[in-house]
Amino acid sequence: MTKLIRHLLVFICCLGGLLAHPVFAAPAEPVEADRIVAVVGDEVVTYVDLRTRLAAALKQLQKQGTPLPPQDVLERQMLERLIMERVQLQYARDSGMKVDDNQLDQAIGRIAASNKMTLQQFRSALEKDGMEFKQFREEIRNEMVTVRLREREVESKLVISDGEIDNYLADQTKTGASGGEEYQLAHILLRAPESASPEQLQKLRLRGEQALKRAEAGENFAQLTAAFSDAPDALQGGDLGWRPLDRLPALYAEAGGKLQPGQVSPLLRSSAGFHIVKLINKRGGSAPASVQQTHARHILVRINEVVSEAEAKHRLDVIRERIVNGVDFAEQARLNSQDGSAAKGGDLGWLNPGDTVPEFERAMDALKINELSPVVQSPFGMHLIQVTERRERDVSEERQRGSARQALRERKLDEAYQDWLRQLRDRSYVENRLEEK
Repeated sequence: MTKLIRHLLVFICCLGGLLAHPVFAAPAEPVEADRIVAVVGDEVVTYVDLRTRLAAALKQLQKQGTPLPPQDVLERQMLERLIMERVQLQYARDSGMKVDDNQLDQAIGRIAASNKMTLQQFRSALEKDGMEFKQFREEIRNEMVTVRLREREVESKLVISDGEIDNYLADQTKTGASGGEEYQLAHILLRAPESASPEQLQKLRLRGEQALKRAEAGENFAQLTAAFSDAPDALQGGDLGWRPLDRLPALYAEAGGKLQPGQVSPLLRSSAGFHIVKLINKRGGSAPASVQQTHARHILVRINEVVSEAEAKHRLDVIRERIVNGVDFAEQARLNSQDGSAAKGGDLGWLNPGDTVPEFERAMDALKINELSPVVQSPFGMHLIQVTERRERDVSEERQRGSARQALRERKLDEAYQDWLRQLRDRSYVENRLEEK
């Protein structure tokens, strides 16, 4: 789209606003006129869009007990997040990625169930909290698209070589690093454009030094994150959760390992921009010498456009009743399971902790030997699970290499995702008009 067409689009949007609000229908009280605060590709972001999203963010910050930054600072930060969201959604749309209504309904149903509510109860709770259900649906749809985009464009393209695993294991042995110690870090990211000029970098560095000075003086780090950070988790205080150092980006791991709880790092530089890291806390000790392995089998019915959650659960309830009444589990798995293990009677072999998704593992761990689970839901669909054996085993070389591969993936993923976002932002057409009067 040429610049002329973009300006015509902006003019038409403004004209549409005038036609929708004729002069003789003036409101009883003066209100600030809406205006365009950004142009992103072929779309505009209005001040009403910004204020609506900002109101939700303010409510979240207040609920978390985070002191609020100045309003103009929050507006700038929120607008940048809206721009990044539009950039990603436009890229997803142009590349043919979408989430249909059926998939969206299933996701919202799972959210309601996780809150121990029916869909109608969940909808009423949202509306009581001031959020329109239609708006909530679209926000969940956008979130699902963003997650799938990250999986397709970043996660699926990460490659971990055998050489990297060998080097990682050798380094762990040399340093005596313990896999059991975990660190809770929070961070601030000041994102730099891919082809930033020296002047832009210097301006960004000064802004980072300002944030660092305030953090070192003891100001609330979550408030500083909301005011300064360009990272997607800025409104959550930049909290990275509990992780071993080897599952953090290398830059953060090196800085975090030198900190004591409550301390902040110096201003850090990477290809993505400038960073500040704070160690919130650390815990744990040496990793266990052995793990409990579980030998399990399952029957899976997948949920899709044809089979609903209710239908999948009903099918498995019928199958469960047959097994309880004496029908062979393996036979039912071969006939009904929609998993690669069906040919082996649903046998999954020996499983280590972390080998399955959390929902499956929690249900499996709660079972006694030969006990049959109720119907269990996971991201893959609906399952019946049976545990046949358990044993204690030393962590094998294969297991160590698998853990090393996962640690390297997690370490590289955050860096790769930030790099991809920065490149996508730089390739997109964006006009930021927030400061225009």
